[in-house]
Amino acid sequence: MNKILNATLIVFAMFSLVSCVTVRQGEVGVKRTFGKYSDKTYTEGLKFFNPMTSRIEKISTRTENLELVLQIPSKEGLNIRSEVSILYNIQSKKAPYILRNIGKGYENNVILPVFRSAVADVSARFYAKDMHTGERSTIENEIKDHMDNTLSGKGINIEAVLLKSITLPTSLSNAIEAKLEAEQQAQRMEFVLDQSRRQADQKRIEAEGVRDAQMIIAEGLTPAILKFKSIEAFLELAKSPNAKIIVTDGDLPVMMNETGGASPIKY
Repeated sequence: MNKILNATLIVFAMFSLVSCVTVRQGEVGVKRTFGKYSDKTYTEGLKFFNPMTSRIEKISTRTENLELVLQIPSKEGLNIRSEVSILYNIQSKKAPYILRNIGKGYENNVILPVFRSAVADVSARFYAKDMHTGERSTIENEIKDHMDNTLSGKGINIEAVLLKSITLPTSLSNAIEAKLEAEQQAQRMEFVLDQSRRQADQKRIEAEGVRDAQMIIAEGLTPAILKFKSIEAFLELAKSPNAKIIVTDGDLPVMMNETGGASPIKY
């Protein structure tokens, strides 16, 4: 009985001096012994430690999404409401530094203050309307660069800053919509005017074609041509079996019709 009791006490003592923790993928572990963090980091797997003197703190190295809603100042002094996503990750090798100097609350202690400072500095150089145009990506990139410079060496990588759901003041939003509508109307009017100019050009070209054709015909009707056509007309009349009275001045034949009237021969 005593042997069994002694063996149980020995096993209990062994387990009381050894404990373990599982570090998952996307995490690193840092051992803390007597309140001091080690410079070594543990990757995924089962890690053993003495719970009487140590513990292993885990920190995520995956891409994290920090979301918040805030008022962004613009160049003209307006406050623009926006939902923001800050995508970041922790460098695994810098995990001991972060736990030692910043703590596990690095989002509230470092990332958010740095972001608020960066967004106030950058957005104040842009107009409110720029946040609804292609300038939004420029604003996002400048905020990210500002944060990267401030957080350099601290083990926090800013992957992207995304401005979402931009809400402009009602008066400004109405003014922008009115301007866009006016621009669209101007574009429609320009289209109509362009069509009118094209139609006018087409009619002018057609008129010039008719005029040129008439000039060519007029220039081609020389006395020699007219006399030749008259001879052709006489020849055609000579082939006809009907009786006719032809009056001519030698150039143009004129045929008498049944009513006694005269009409020139057409050719």
